[in-house]
Parts: sequence; C-alpha cells; structure tokens
Amino acid sequence: MSTKPVLKAYVNNPLWLLAELTYDCPLHCPYCSNPVQMTERKDECDTETWKKVLSEAREMGAVQLGFSGGEPLLRKDLEVLVAHASELGFYTNLITSGIGLTEKRIKGLKEAGLDHIQLSFQAANADENDLIGNKRHSFEQKLAVAKLVKQYDYPMVLNFCLTRQNIDKIDDVLALSCELGGDFVELATVQYYGWAYLNRDHLLPTKAQLETAEATVNAFRNTQGDDEPKFIFVTPDYYETRPKACMNGWATTFLTVTPDGSALPCHSAKILPLTFPNVKESSLEKIWHEDFSFNKFRGLDWLPSPCRDCDEKEKDFGGCRCQAFMLTGDMHKTDPVCDKSPDHHLIQAAIAQSQQPTENLFYRDPKTEIPVHLIQE
Repeated sequence: MSTKPVLKAYVNNPLWLLAELTYDCPLHCPYCSNPVQMTERKDECDTETWKKVLSEAREMGAVQLGFSGGEPLLRKDLEVLVAHASELGFYTNLITSGIGLTEKRIKGLKEAGLDHIQLSFQAANADENDLIGNKRHSFEQKLAVAKLVKQYDYPMVLNFCLTRQNIDKIDDVLALSCELGGDFVELATVQYYGWAYLNRDHLLPTKAQLETAEATVNAFRNTQGDDEPKFIFVTPDYYETRPKACMNGWATTFLTVTPDGSALPCHSAKILPLTFPNVKESSLEKIWHEDFSFNKFRGLDWLPSPCRDCDEKEKDFGGCRCQAFMLTGDMHKTDPVCDKSPDHHLIQAAIAQSQQPTENLFYRDPKTEIPVHLIQE
C-alpha cells in the first residue's frame, strides 16, 4: 500500500542495512532486543532470498551491512552471504556473541571478505558472564574468539551490555578491554526493547549506579594513551530528558530485514500495530519509497502536540515510535523520555517500579512461558 509523497529531504536511500539472519541463539540473555515472539527457523529466508536483498540494497546505495541475529553464526550459509556482499562492495560487519566462531570459520569468513567483527560480552568474569547469558563456559569461548579476532587482523571491537547486574564491576570491564587489546569498546547500557523490556524492572540500573559508572569511565579515559581502547559509554534513554531520533529519523538511513523477510525501518518496529512488507513479495526499492509503513512517520507532518510546535523537532522527530507505543499504547505520541511530553511521568514511574521488581527474570528462549499480560499485542 502506498501513501502520499513526503518531503524529499526525508526520503534518501538507505545507507545501512541490518540483515537479521536468524533469531536462534545459543545464549539466552534476558536483555536481548529480539522479539519475545520469535520467528521459527522454518520461516527464515533462504540463501537466494538473502542474496536478492543484499543486491537490491546495494543498488539503492547502501554501503554498511551488519550480519546480526540472534546469532548469525548459526547460519551455515553465512560465508556465502559474506562473499556475495563483499563482491557487491559492502563494508561487512559480523555482530556476534562469538559462540561457534572457530578458527576454521573465521578463516573462511576472512577469505570471503568479511571486514569487521563486533564481539559481545555479558560481563568481565566467567561467573557473571555465564550467568547472564545462561550458558556455561561461554566466557572462555569468548576469550578464545577475541584472540582469533586479533590473530586474523580484525579491528578488536567489543560490546559490553551493562545492566544492574554488572554495572558496578565497570572497573573489571575496563581492565579486560585493555587486556584483550580492544580498539573500540561500546559500554552499552541496555535499551529496553524485546526481552529487555520484559525484564526492565530487573535490569535498569539506578541513577546513582549509572553516574558512578560513567564517572569511572571518564576518569579512566584521562589516564589512557593514544594506542589504548576508545570507550563509548551509552546512557539508557530512561535517564535522559530528550529522546533520540528514531534510527536517525524513521526510514531515512537504516533498513532492517528480519529472518522471515519482514522489512522494517528499525529492528524493533514489528511490535507496532502496522503491517510491514516482506522482501519475498516486493523489491526493497518499492518497499522503501512506496510502502505505507515506511512513509508513516517520515518527515514532520505527522507530529503530534507538543512536538509539532517544538523548536527541537528536526533533531528527534518526536523520538522513538516503539518506545512511545510500549509506554503509552499509542505509537503516535511523543516519546515519554522527553520531559516536554505529557506522558513523561510514565518514565518516572518505570524507574520507581524497577526498584521493586515483581515478575521473574525471563531468559530469552522461545520455549519460555510468558504471561499474556506482558506481551505487546
């Protein structure tokens, strides 16, 4: 379904393609942003469909490509897809837990033309890392993979997902990052989508924890030399007073394709009450420019009050549509993170509620029984 044209300034071709190859994963991290109701393996796009997606995205001008999941290493055709993307001229990035990245596979990926590997850790020691990931011995496997990444001359890009469970050990995270020879390290305080939203009350750090961790990182930066890791500290939206622009603006820069072929303006958008197109049924060109869902929140004309009269509207475009929907039940509303939003009190209530969590911690697993009232319809 198409809609009326929007301002040309907001309809550039996508620059970044996120290819979520599978939602399967050997880890069961409770902070995962994957949907709570995940695609089954039998419904995943096959190799030829993914090749079509990559070719069409490159023809549109996309230059950055992330292979993600779940765990993309579970796809046996990963090397084939990397080789195809490399031939097309993409800069390719594997976003991985490292579980399953043997020397044979990393050698194969190198030969296929993979440019970049981002390796995630759950914590800086075995006990906490394996507890959060709900997988024994994953920490030792990650250390071995980090050595392989260096051995095969990839940039050492690390991602530590920070939650209430590990943020007080930020000193250990900084030390491990230096020990592993990290080039760039994202200290990513978890954002609350998918399984993370389900477990928010258990995962959200207190403001004091967050401030202490950030101060520790800043102090550590002041002691570093030029050849030491570059640390990026990501603050959770809940402690901000202005929202982020949704993926740099809805359907302006980023395009996600999910395991079943759904095309999305961002990786969380499938929770919204919209019907999204599928790459098995339409071209990316047509989807990006003509589909109703992609045009729905482009530009500024759709903005509600108080956004429509705000002098900052071209910075954040009303904020995150998924966050607005999860917190207010209405995807059209101003992101409640903004302190100008009439719903900002919902953020304050969520922070207060997180200090006294009532539900169990749900580990990411398609077999997990989730109470109906916790699942967004």
